[in-house]
Amino acid sequence: MGYRIQDVLSFLDQWAPPAYQETYDNATLICGNRDWPLTGVLCTLDCTEAVVEEALELGANLIVAHHPILFKGIKSLTGSTYVERTLIKAIQGQVAIFAIHTNLDHVSTGVNRRIADRLQLKNSCILQPKKQLLSKLVFFVPPVAKEAVLAAIFQAGAGQIGAYKDCAFESEGMGRFTPSEGANPYLGQRGEPHQEPELRLEVILPSHLSKKVVGAMKEAHPYEEVAYYLSALENEHQEVGAGRIGELAHPLTEEEFFIHLKSTMNLQVVKHSPLLGKPIQKVALCGGAGFFLLPDAKKAGADVFLTSDITYHQYFDAEGQLIICDIGHYESEIFTKDLLAEELSQKFPNIALYLSKVVTNPTFYR
Repeated sequence: MGYRIQDVLSFLDQWAPPAYQETYDNATLICGNRDWPLTGVLCTLDCTEAVVEEALELGANLIVAHHPILFKGIKSLTGSTYVERTLIKAIQGQVAIFAIHTNLDHVSTGVNRRIADRLQLKNSCILQPKKQLLSKLVFFVPPVAKEAVLAAIFQAGAGQIGAYKDCAFESEGMGRFTPSEGANPYLGQRGEPHQEPELRLEVILPSHLSKKVVGAMKEAHPYEEVAYYLSALENEHQEVGAGRIGELAHPLTEEEFFIHLKSTMNLQVVKHSPLLGKPIQKVALCGGAGFFLLPDAKKAGADVFLTSDITYHQYFDAEGQLIICDIGHYESEIFTKDLLAEELSQKFPNIALYLSKVVTNPTFYR
């Protein structure tokens, strides 16, 4: 039995949960049917008419793109814009288009990690971890059921803190309850007050998995009614956020760094703020348009900040503290399609998987 499109999309959503995308984004299945049998996957940075034609020629009915072809609502499909023409061509050819955008930017194994790895940065980590993505679950369980319930919620995604898994805290106490006449108590008798030694267990979980984790807890718990508290946290999620920062193995002169940058990122040109005449070792970066991270790069003590789409006046904001480099939007993210293909090939080694050969960069240099 072959795969369906949904099998690929489920894996991608697990790797880069849609809950991690920015509010303005549209990282989702843009057109097509999740239940279609999968004939092949084409990985690309952008989805254009030429990319859809490429997919049709290859016999691939799923395009996985980093940038969504559709960012905002449209009221008609007449082919008057390249967006409409691309969608019409995909729909007519029964090609599904899936976008995995800022959610892939934000996960620790996503776009910015790929850039850091190409630059050979050491000890890289997320530059601006996101808040309000975690919850805390507190529940009470008889000691005999502790391991079974913990195993169930860990399997559902709770208990991960950085590089540590199956994390939980427990404390002992005494639970008190009186089963009503309509109850079916695991312990105690109907209508009689009862006390029972219990454990208070606490775990952290990604908020978007709350329903799944609570459901797993209830399913594994012996009590008919489970006492629990679910609370949103302000904590930073160290594995989810914008940008990345790391260090070169050895300090480089500014000239040496630009040679290294152009070589590893395959760049023709780099726009940058004034040079400072200082060695470069700590590098902050953000694929795509990441100027909003400049204060974080400065605070982290970066010697250089790499991103794209910098405007004229924004270069002044370097203020002699670091070098701002605009390496180009396309150039900063083009290796995302390689990242997608690598992840998919590991999970689905037998599917027809392709890298788009269409150059979608709308910017040219002379």
